[in-house]
Amino acid sequence: MAAKARAQALDGVAADISACTICPRLVAWREEAAADPPKRFRGEDYWARGVPALGDPGASIALIGLAPAAHGANRTGRMFTGDRSGDWLYAALHRAGLANQPTSVDVNDGLRLDGAWITAAVRCAPPANKPTPGERDACLPYLARELALLEDLRVLVCLGAFGWDGALRVLGTIAATRDLIPSPRPKFGHGAEVEIGPYTLLGCFHPSQQNTFTGRLTEPMTDAVLARAVELTAGS
Repeated sequence: MAAKARAQALDGVAADISACTICPRLVAWREEAAADPPKRFRGEDYWARGVPALGDPGASIALIGLAPAAHGANRTGRMFTGDRSGDWLYAALHRAGLANQPTSVDVNDGLRLDGAWITAAVRCAPPANKPTPGERDACLPYLARELALLEDLRVLVCLGAFGWDGALRVLGTIAATRDLIPSPRPKFGHGAEVEIGPYTLLGCFHPSQQNTFTGRLTEPMTDAVLARAVELTAGS
C-alpha cells in the first residue's frame, strides 16, 4: 500500500476508535473521570473518548500497552501522555532514538516518533485499570486493523502481561500468523522473546508506578528491551 493511502487508512481506524461506544461500562467510566477530575486537573477539557494509536505509519516497532489511564490519555487524547507511565516510556523512546523528544505533554507538543508506533489492547480507560475479557475482545479488532496496515512492522514490544496476551490473541486471528503460535502458548516475562511469522514479540514490564517506583522495572531494563527491538529491525 502506498504511504499516503496507508496513512489515510490509519486515520480511519483512529476516527473509528474515537467514536466507539461499544462498551457501556467503559463509556460511563471515561466520562465519569472527566466529570470529576482530581483537583490538579480541574478546569481541563478531557478527551473522554476512545484513544487512538500514534506514531510512524512506516514503523517497524509497535509498543502495545494495556489501556488509557483515566487521568492520563483519557484526559490528553494521546496514548501514554499525561501520567508517570508515559513520562517513563517517552524518555526511554528518546534514549533509544525512536522519539524526537523525551516528553509527551499534549497532542500539540511537537512529539514525533521515528520507526515506532504506540498502541494498546483496550482504547478506553477502564475502572481500576482492569478491562473485562468482553471489553478486551470488543477492542482487539482495532489492533488487528492497525497491524494489517502497518506493513513494515517486525517487532511487537508488549508492555505487561495484558499487552502480551492481547498481541497473541490478535495474531491468532490473522491468517498469516494464526497457525504459527507455539504450543504451549508463550508466557509473558520481562525480556521474553518469541518469533511468530514476520513478528518478534518482546516482553517488557509495564512502566506503571507499581513497577517503576518499586524498582521492579528500571531504566536500564527498559532500555535493554528497546535496544533489542532496534537491533531486530536493523536493516529492515
